[in-house]
Amino acid sequence: MTAGNPGPVLPDRYAAALGGNDPIESMRKAPKRLKKLLKGVPEKRLKARPAAGKWSIKQILAHMADGEVMLGSRFRLVAAMDRPPLLGYDQDAFVERLEVDKARADELLQDFAAVRKANVRLLERLPPGALARVGLHSERGEESLADMLVMYAGHDRVHEEQVERLLARRPAKAERQAAEKAAKKGAKQSTAAGGEPARAPKGGGKGKRAARKSGKPAPAAGERPSAAG
Repeated sequence: MTAGNPGPVLPDRYAAALGGNDPIESMRKAPKRLKKLLKGVPEKRLKARPAAGKWSIKQILAHMADGEVMLGSRFRLVAAMDRPPLLGYDQDAFVERLEVDKARADELLQDFAAVRKANVRLLERLPPGALARVGLHSERGEESLADMLVMYAGHDRVHEEQVERLLARRPAKAERQAAEKAAKKGAKQSTAAGGEPARAPKGGGKGKRAARKSGKPAPAAGERPSAAG
């Protein structure tokens, strides 16, 4: 996607990704899960895009950090005000225009963890009745705090799975090198099978003498005589 064309938010998909787990507890543990996933992965790998128009792992981290800031404001608006408007935002514009390349991946993860910690603390001190309070989202309509918790806890899981898939893939450079190596190996095998000059069979002189006696031409070196008939 490009800036100016935000993709749809799919609440059902996020609820499924959460899988019935406690949303606040899942949100609390998300930064540690990400830190464990990214341990030892070099910055060069984290900033590499898997394909044109697709986010790198570092851009995913930036999206999660930015989203957490926006989410924190929504939590506070809904908890404190009566049916406040909740403005949607273009996530691709945030990633493209907020100079993600000037930040390190570990800095973005730290930003996400810090804001998430503040948001979880807020949620834990709110009275139980606050979860039923609602805001009016500009794209999705009425949303309660309880709905938002499930959706964004699942949102974490969706992006964690995305990061896992990207880490499981071989880097593009490694894929090219493997393809080149396979091509070279195939060329060598092809040369060995049919490109080397064949050796004359033993007894070639006898074949020539026999051919002179019979009046038939002797087979060329390396060829098998054709079958009779």
